[in-house]
Amino acid sequence: MNIGIIGSGGREHSICVSINKSKKVKKIYCFPGNAGTAKIAQNINIDIGNFYEIREHVKKKKIDLLVIGPEKPLVDGITDFFKDDEVLVFGPNKICSQLEGSKIFTKKICEKYKIPTAKFGIFKNKKDASHYIKSCNFPLVVKADGLASGKGVYICENISNANTAIKEIFNGKFGLAKNILIEEFLSGEEMSFFILSDGKKIINFQTAQDHKRALEGDKGKNTGGMGAYSPSKLNSHDLESKIKKKIILPTLKAIKELGTKYVGFLYAGLMIVENEPYLIEYNVRMGDPECQTILPRLKTDLLDLMISCCKGKLKKKISWKKEKSLCIVLCAKGYPEKYLKKEIKNLDKLKTNQGDYIYHAGTINKNGKIFSNGGRVINAVCLSNEFKICREKSLNLLNKLKWKNGFFRKDIGYKVIYK
Repeated sequence: MNIGIIGSGGREHSICVSINKSKKVKKIYCFPGNAGTAKIAQNINIDIGNFYEIREHVKKKKIDLLVIGPEKPLVDGITDFFKDDEVLVFGPNKICSQLEGSKIFTKKICEKYKIPTAKFGIFKNKKDASHYIKSCNFPLVVKADGLASGKGVYICENISNANTAIKEIFNGKFGLAKNILIEEFLSGEEMSFFILSDGKKIINFQTAQDHKRALEGDKGKNTGGMGAYSPSKLNSHDLESKIKKKIILPTLKAIKELGTKYVGFLYAGLMIVENEPYLIEYNVRMGDPECQTILPRLKTDLLDLMISCCKGKLKKKISWKKEKSLCIVLCAKGYPEKYLKKEIKNLDKLKTNQGDYIYHAGTINKNGKIFSNGGRVINAVCLSNEFKICREKSLNLLNKLKWKNGFFRKDIGYKVIYK
């Protein structure tokens, strides 16, 4: 089979590596890919928002399966665009993708189907939002409605912080904002919970914990994710049952009652409060960097799973390695704000052992030299029976790079690693 993968990040590189293990693969094409995917696939440098151009390549390269990595093409309706073409598309349609594309869409589903979530208010202008927060308890959470690459969320300790957040969102920091969401702050522990769905059946696709803040000790600005580990320490059969019963199944029922079905990965960002799950947000694709820490643990053929999802024939059994996994993200200095694009000299010299993975996130090959091409640049992922060893190995890989133009958190997994 010929496979097309949409996207250029660490998530897409890890998907590319996993799919490449399948005996069914003839050739992989990445749109546009990065310096890492170029080693095992053919990169095609196009605008992933141009569906017509993607279609031309799909036909020309005789692509059998198109895997959509990032959220924006899904929210913009790429799956619907290809529905009459002779290609399987792995990823939910435009209606389902509103679960991520509009936080307000999701909140209204929570309200109607009694899905546990934080109390909230929806506002269309600065004046009403600023008036509302005068009667709120702090801390509280202010969110931009729509896609913001994981960065449109403010945890506000006081009214001044909240007013700044409201102003920045309505002034277009994360694109055009018609609405904002103001939520109560839930005090608990976060958990990323993943499922695969073929529109009829669902199957668990592991758990993880992301680290959103830029600096150690969970300080600094929100990012797309500075690292993750899998599985989550919170996961248990009891909690899993609650998540499915109270959150996942009611959501899929809501989707069905909208006249459609959910096909692909569904990622529930949860807050666990006294062993009770609350939905924070949905993502309609694998998380980044959670994907990079989950896929190395997968024993089952990922390509088989994706094809069976697209055909409505998902099997109930997925096999996983027993080892734990931890990912640390190397970022360009300045991220998540302005950052420089610099050469990375020692990448090709970096030797990995079995159970070690280096995924490219924001990289580009220019005349044989690799340069950073994004805020999050490299992912170091290591497997072991102990999280502590995973972290030591990942840190060792990044330290060997000696990239002076980057930084990374040294405390990823601090909630499961005890000194």
